[in-house]
Amino acid sequence: MQNEFIFTHPVEVAGSLSGVVTVPTGFDPKTESLPVIVFLHGAGERGSDISRVKVHGIPMHFSADPDYHGLRVVTISPQCPEGMTWNHLAFPLMTWIKAAVAELNGDPERISITGISMGGFGTWEMLLTFPDFFSCGAPICGGGLSWRCDALRGKKLRVYHGLDDDVVPISYSQQMVDAARECGADVDFIAYDKVGHGSWYRAYAEGDLIEWLAAQKR
Repeated sequence: MQNEFIFTHPVEVAGSLSGVVTVPTGFDPKTESLPVIVFLHGAGERGSDISRVKVHGIPMHFSADPDYHGLRVVTISPQCPEGMTWNHLAFPLMTWIKAAVAELNGDPERISITGISMGGFGTWEMLLTFPDFFSCGAPICGGGLSWRCDALRGKKLRVYHGLDDDVVPISYSQQMVDAARECGADVDFIAYDKVGHGSWYRAYAEGDLIEWLAAQKR
């Protein structure tokens, strides 16, 4: 199997979604079931040029090295159509995710989700809408509807934001973190001093976030 390819599947509302998939060297879905990391990009990567999905975050790292950090993990990174947001597409997106996981024989106990900016909002939305599907989540510089956080009881989360973010204020994440903790979620909140909107650069490159995403189980 190629280390990287495009997966396309029909979905309601959007017609179809496509995304970048990476798999480690020697992977055969007939004989191996691996953890899956779902990555949701930001607003600037919307459209039909699939190469834009790889400019940040998980697909950037794994497209450059499908065996990044020595991990045996599948990454799936869908592309949001122009004019839409991930929050518009929660149910069609889940159709796409389930189809990709099935195609790749992903381990259903180890499907994590993370995203940046618009994808951070989308990560919160997917966790709130489908809390039993994901093993954990890592929204970066996002936000959501805090009154829905009871759905996250017992969920493992890592939340990242820059203190100097002037695009998505850190209060958006703080509100979600406070509500999720109050509802019984297990939340680590990492706030970067003197960092603006691009907090994902440090979040993915420093520490063990990617390993953590791959290791968590439902």
